[in-house]
Amino acid sequence: MSSARQRKATPEIRVVAKEEGINAKRLTKLVASGRAVIVKNVKHQRVRPVGIGEGLSTKVNANVGTSPDLCDVNLETKKVKAAVKYGADTVMDLSTSGDLGKIRRSLMRAAAVPFGTVPIYEAAMDAVRKKGSVVDMTEDDMLNTIERHARDGVDFMTIHCGVTRRIVERIVKQPRLMGIVSRGGSFLAHWIVKHDSENPLYKNFDQILDIAGEYDLTLSLGDGLRPGCIFDASDWPQVQELLTIGTLIEKAREKNVQAMVEGPGHLPLDQVVSNVRLEKSVCDGAPFYVLGPVVTEVAAGYDHIVGAIGGAVAGMAGADFLCVVTPSEHLGFPNVEDVRLGVVATKIAAHACDLAKLAGPNATQRDREMAKARANLDWGKQLRLLIDPERAREIRNRVKPKLPETCSMCGYLCAIKLTRNLVRK
Repeated sequence: MSSARQRKATPEIRVVAKEEGINAKRLTKLVASGRAVIVKNVKHQRVRPVGIGEGLSTKVNANVGTSPDLCDVNLETKKVKAAVKYGADTVMDLSTSGDLGKIRRSLMRAAAVPFGTVPIYEAAMDAVRKKGSVVDMTEDDMLNTIERHARDGVDFMTIHCGVTRRIVERIVKQPRLMGIVSRGGSFLAHWIVKHDSENPLYKNFDQILDIAGEYDLTLSLGDGLRPGCIFDASDWPQVQELLTIGTLIEKAREKNVQAMVEGPGHLPLDQVVSNVRLEKSVCDGAPFYVLGPVVTEVAAGYDHIVGAIGGAVAGMAGADFLCVVTPSEHLGFPNVEDVRLGVVATKIAAHACDLAKLAGPNATQRDREMAKARANLDWGKQLRLLIDPERAREIRNRVKPKLPETCSMCGYLCAIKLTRNLVRK
């Protein structure tokens, strides 16, 4: 951001501009204003930078990580590789069990894309192991963990700095239906109540900015008070957290630190657009990283579809970064196939947004080529152009078509084939 404000297009900006098909000068202005971020820690040498924000293609993040019920680093490595294979632009490690530092570094090596973490998880788990409880974390524990992650080369971090004492006190007096569903948000809320003190991540935000500035770390602010069901959507705690983050975005920009905003969790479909517009207004166009939005409560087992529906609407309204929701959301620990299905569904949502909001040949070329391949009944090219060609190949091979150039749904009644014959006549 500092270089961009001096009108200098850094090598990272030039790489992203080329990949996005936009002018490097334009991207430099967007980075300078904070409306776009280039995600890459200076310590993370073997990864290509990714641009997120205004004027750029909609990006997709996939979460992986161990849990107290299942700590298998090999499994998480397989999930990372599956996520990247099927199109995730970034990966986040949400591990809460095992040697978290060793797991983080191992998954980073496997990722080959920008890598994110939630440092409060490690600070909390260290406190549980050493002192017996999450609330036994100290302020130094939290800040030192953030710096340790940055030193390891983590490119972006979720920092729950908008969970303030004032908001938590209100939630205690006037509980929500689902309370606080963010793990990091709940850790900090309990810490605030236990210590009768302000959130250290909010109180020490200037120190966090200093760490981020040193490593060119992108901060992902918020979502600690996101609604956990559609009946808590757009309520006072959620909006107050966003207003707090709006002031912190200003502070980050004053120090040339790149930052984006997280939210909003569960929302009914008719509130998605207004929530995106609110974030863009309150946070002066900062990139919006949306979790879901999850638009119904009754689709467990199919929440990758629910998240894709919410994500597509959010993306069209201006959201920049979609977080993968897997089919196992709200049910249990995801496996590799869950990650694949979640990434593919979210990638489809992101691509659909880009076709509409970016337009131009750079956004539409792949779909135009697919349309031509279908018109020519060129099955090889069709499969190569798909987001998930393996799944398509499985379906096509279920029933062998009698005519190789058609599919087994229509066979010799293929409308494309008949129409082509008609035109030839």
